[in-house]
Amino acid sequence: MIEFKNIEGMYFVGIGGIGMSALALYFAKGGYTIAGYDRSESAITLSLIENGCEITYKDDLTILPELFGNSSYKSRVIIVYTPAIPAENKILSFFWSNGYLIYKRSEILGEISQNTDTLAVAGTHGKTTVSTMIAHLLKQSHVECSAFLGGISKNYDSNLLMGDSRYTVMEADEFDRSFHRLKPFMAVVTSLDADHLDIYGDKKTMVKAYNEFCGKIRKGGNLIVNRRIRKEIVVPEGVSCFTYGLDNDADFRSSDIKRSNDYYSFNIKTPSTTIEDLHFAFPGVINIENFTAAIAVALMCGVTEQEIRKAVLLFRGVKRRFDIRINLPGLAFVDDYAHHPEEIKACITCVKEFFAGRKITGIFQPHLFSRTRDHADGFAKILDELDEVILLPIYPAREKPIDGVTSEMIFNRMRLGKKRLLEKEDIPGKLETDKLDVLLTIGAGDIDSLVIPIEEKLKRERVR
Repeated sequence: MIEFKNIEGMYFVGIGGIGMSALALYFAKGGYTIAGYDRSESAITLSLIENGCEITYKDDLTILPELFGNSSYKSRVIIVYTPAIPAENKILSFFWSNGYLIYKRSEILGEISQNTDTLAVAGTHGKTTVSTMIAHLLKQSHVECSAFLGGISKNYDSNLLMGDSRYTVMEADEFDRSFHRLKPFMAVVTSLDADHLDIYGDKKTMVKAYNEFCGKIRKGGNLIVNRRIRKEIVVPEGVSCFTYGLDNDADFRSSDIKRSNDYYSFNIKTPSTTIEDLHFAFPGVINIENFTAAIAVALMCGVTEQEIRKAVLLFRGVKRRFDIRINLPGLAFVDDYAHHPEEIKACITCVKEFFAGRKITGIFQPHLFSRTRDHADGFAKILDELDEVILLPIYPAREKPIDGVTSEMIFNRMRLGKKRLLEKEDIPGKLETDKLDVLLTIGAGDIDSLVIPIEEKLKRERVR
């Protein structure tokens, strides 16, 4: 158990990360003195500063605030870090060598999850969208919730939602087995595609870790599983399991999906009733499947049918998850966080569905050397589905380079004729805007820093 009673401040090493920033903001709103380090300024760090947090972008001990830099005060503070921080980081090394109270982000989240009825969403892809949908359904109802999200909700312009409710929505991150820290009341598992093999070694071990996570669900709780992966999930004793999806035998099933110009309509069949003619103004059948999981959780929490109907219609999505930046006749620009072949496949399927018959140009930044090595064939195969592709160098994140692993591993496996290898700095300068119809930026690294420059260039040169 982590004791917060006599703690005055918290220092976050890697405060600009999407998960870390939500925690930092949560404790800032709780009255703690919050400071932190990140390697670069971002919209997230600027927002934290506006909320009273003190942030440095230099790995320099001399500029640590007195409360954190003076080791005689170490009993009054807690240090939080993410495994993405390299071992040679001077600030984190200082805290370790001087005996500070140091916890991983997942340990802090785990502590919070034990003191609330946590609704945890796990899966190799889809968890940010589904958790944001669940949070939105509860926030727009009489049930309410708090939420720690892995993306910025466009409805609330935040990755942290605060509410007077017994429920807290959290993403259950499988990286570094972080989700084993959680003690959820309900859990969703969206997908089990092989990923983070640098941690697990193989898919079998990864699936075993997911089942260990499911074993953390409190007795009397619920587990909601995508129908396609039900056979791989072991349901713990004392937990009720329900499936969701498009399959006819799913417990919560979306059906009668129709698309009009600006929205989808669909029905949701539940174990006890059918909710008919829901309207959803967001691209992609995959997102109807995602909402099916979210609706299942919302109904179990007591959200009414009428509240669900209104909230589904008002959902605006998540920044960097099929984020439509421009949508005009002859020109569209979509940004997406996809970084695994199955995620990219889902994204490209949505783009082709929404912009049917149009030319699609993709800019892809691979994320992690190990993921590129493990999935080069899968990346090449799905990127070949586009009309034109620009490949950027691998974004290393927490990893050191691996000999022979570069973006050329993907490039050389692609059969597509129209493909280029460019440096990130070459874009948007070398982007031929007059030849673009639908542009798609894809990746979980720092490709997001290109979104505004690309958007401004397109509006300047193409929008009249």
